[in-house]
Amino acid sequence: MFINYTWEEFDKSVEIISDKSKNWNLSGIYGIPRGGLCLAVALSHKLNIELLKEPRNNILIVDDIYDSGETLHRYKDFLGSKHFVLISKIEPLWWDSVQVISKDKWVVFPWEEKENRKNDMDKYNLKMKR
Repeated sequence: MFINYTWEEFDKSVEIISDKSKNWNLSGIYGIPRGGLCLAVALSHKLNIELLKEPRNNILIVDDIYDSGETLHRYKDFLGSKHFVLISKIEPLWWDSVQVISKDKWVVFPWEEKENRKNDMDKYNLKMKR
């Protein structure tokens, strides 16, 4: 099942994340390529904090989705950093999420190529079966 995540939902999520994180003492924001880049840029403007090219300690690290956890886990050990995703497919443990959905749903974000969504989902499903 596909879920089309809209720009309107994105804007609401930026508000939610900025409200929650505005009092955190962070030195910058890093968006995990590719999915976290749009979110990082929007939050950098909203929170008036530096957009970083590389992750470091004491920053906000963002991504679009927590799927298998493989990607976000690579960024777990940056001291003092906070982690936020738009959507998580499990209840957040050490990261925050705007929304939690079931594992069987496939999310298509507005910055993604919609024509390739089936191909992307099939590749993901094959990877998860290994």
